[in-house]
Amino acid sequence: MPEALWKHTAVELAALIRERQVSSREVVEAHLDRIAEVNGQVNAVTVTLADTALAGADAADRSESSGPLHGVPFTIKENIDCVGSPTTQGIPALAEAMPPSDAPVVERMKRAGAIPLARTNLPELGGRLDTDNPLRGRTFNPWNPKLTPGGSSGGEAAALATGMSPIGLGNDILGSLRNPAYCCGITSLKPSAGRIPCVLSMGVDAGMSVQAMLVEGPMARSIADLRLGLSILAGRDVRDPRSVDAPLEGPEPEARRAALVTAIPGFDLPAATVAEIRRAGQVLAAAGWSVEEVEPPELDRVNEVWSYVMAGDMDEQSLQDQDALITPELAAVFRQISERLASAPSNSEVHAERSRLSRVWSEFFAAYPVAIGPTWTCLPWPIDSDLDPVTGIDTTLGTAHFISPANVLGLPSVALATGVADGLPTGVQVYADRWREDLCLAAAEQIEAECSMPTPIDPIPPSN
Repeated sequence: MPEALWKHTAVELAALIRERQVSSREVVEAHLDRIAEVNGQVNAVTVTLADTALAGADAADRSESSGPLHGVPFTIKENIDCVGSPTTQGIPALAEAMPPSDAPVVERMKRAGAIPLARTNLPELGGRLDTDNPLRGRTFNPWNPKLTPGGSSGGEAAALATGMSPIGLGNDILGSLRNPAYCCGITSLKPSAGRIPCVLSMGVDAGMSVQAMLVEGPMARSIADLRLGLSILAGRDVRDPRSVDAPLEGPEPEARRAALVTAIPGFDLPAATVAEIRRAGQVLAAAGWSVEEVEPPELDRVNEVWSYVMAGDMDEQSLQDQDALITPELAAVFRQISERLASAPSNSEVHAERSRLSRVWSEFFAAYPVAIGPTWTCLPWPIDSDLDPVTGIDTTLGTAHFISPANVLGLPSVALATGVADGLPTGVQVYADRWREDLCLAAAEQIEAECSMPTPIDPIPPSN
């Protein structure tokens, strides 16, 4: 039997189970044992589903293959519905909120043969680039517990980074799939808006910011796992009227040109990040791509429009409703954002500008089918920096300056860990035009082949 099953990717585990080299029970037990061993140091997993996971593994071992992830365990962020465990959103008021049905993404993973293993942590209402809440506590970055693990899918990323899970589910409205991938050293796919159905907890409808910008997607430790995850999760579901059936592959670009974003005006990108972007460019150039360092179009305006779309749902009533559910510190941040954007343009002007920018970026991708740039504009910062009453908002929005285009413009993006610098994971972000996840994944796969995925690792425990 192969050793250290928790170190394998989901695709590798599926092959081992399919070829009867290991049993699904052995794989599930290995990950449950790993959770017992290291979760106390990072607090990434909130609830283990051990009984049902082992029962599912035994059923998988007694049956023929039921799909491409037959017998493979997966983890689920605690704001995605999974029958049998609460969808807490990280707040005490929802500690016992048991969903009546699975979210489409969970349903599809199960249909592919995968087995729910555990739930993972997030900040309150998914509202931070850090991961802490009054219900489940803090998730620690496994590389350095004094730094943020990213958010809002920080628990999922930390679980993957430490081998507690081979593949998981998160969501993203300002990088919540990509932020923690960068901070923890894994990889994730933020899909095109509408590619993967996104149904909020227990069927609750939401405002325009969520409808326009929130997506769900896979997180893993390999591009092959993301590619498989996308093939499983993509497609129309009537519960999400935005979701569509669209081809997963598009035509070969007329010109194999890649844009390298090595500088963002107003920000001093980390030297390690710039080095990785240029190294990625060298890999693509060796594979036949024409590579050029360029500045992405109207990035400051893109970030303004992201903020305006978010602020459109931050009326006084919604803020009061949130105040009753979240900690005063986070409530203060939300109110600061609302006050800062009190003079935002009208809703019609905001969405007209969003449409114009989408067209501008599509023209950019017509010239450069893929763009390789930073995930964050900075290194992972000390925990709770985003809650500072003076600098917190600027920390959040500045950090995500190259994150927001994917959300406000509906673009696909891959966050890829490529190595380690000064004791922290580093990597790149790969963009393409809407519906061209295939280009993101193809470029990321070429880069990955010349790099070394830095995880899974044993976590550095927090000091007492």
